[in-house]
Amino acid sequence: MGLLCGLVPAWIVVALHAQRMGAVAPLLCGVGAVALVSWLDDLRSRPAWLRLLVQTAAVAAGLQSLPDGTAVFQGLLPVGADRLLTGILWLWFINAYNFMDGIDGLTAAETISIGLGLMLVANLASIPGPLAGWGAVLAGAALGFLPWNWHPARLFLGDVGSISLGFLVGWLLVLTAAEGAWAPALILPAFYLVDATITLLRRMATGHSPLVPHRTHAYQRAAVRMPHHHVVLRIILGNSLLLGLASYAALWPGAWLSMLMGAAVIAAALYLWLHGSATALLIQR
Repeated sequence: MGLLCGLVPAWIVVALHAQRMGAVAPLLCGVGAVALVSWLDDLRSRPAWLRLLVQTAAVAAGLQSLPDGTAVFQGLLPVGADRLLTGILWLWFINAYNFMDGIDGLTAAETISIGLGLMLVANLASIPGPLAGWGAVLAGAALGFLPWNWHPARLFLGDVGSISLGFLVGWLLVLTAAEGAWAPALILPAFYLVDATITLLRRMATGHSPLVPHRTHAYQRAAVRMPHHHVVLRIILGNSLLLGLASYAALWPGAWLSMLMGAAVIAAALYLWLHGSATALLIQR
């Protein structure tokens, strides 16, 4: 909660400076609702359908903050389909961010990487508006929190922190894609997307409920074999490579295919490295 108390006011200052406060107001209402239900869930477990309903409403409100006429999928889909698919992907990202917040320092480090990446991409791709400022604020807030969350952690994000961050980071990625830099928006969170998605698919294939807590993510398996901060340092290394690819894709959009392929290789290799087995993609019993 402390991280959000510093992050949200700073975002408001950036929005006011860029004269975008009116457009961002629905987003702030959304993150407030998500934070509230997540805080209540931290105090006492709430039904999954209630959390999902609030997140869906928040995403719908957040989509209203997109500039008029923008298409996240760059005109490949009708406007209605564009917004619907964007909302589904954003909703998945929110929960993936929560799933990946399972060891000390990981989500703070990931947030720093994505925030710095978005700041660089916005400047390299000459994206107008407050995106670069929001990315810088995001990275700075997470950097201030990281020493307290580093292993052994003294402060934790909890659901209220990780889900709210997933909501805000997801918004920045959606906005980046809507501004035309869709390849960097996919590259920067590539490891989180790979680990969360593969783990979900493997558990569903073996008949496990995706709502039941577990410790089968690649980073969680690695944390059994080594200290938390060793795992996080490996992910920071992978994210540094992803940041380089995202920056290249922002400078030379025509290289998007090779950059995406490179990101897929890096994310998959990191997944396998952390999983500790060449059979990481096989279904476990």
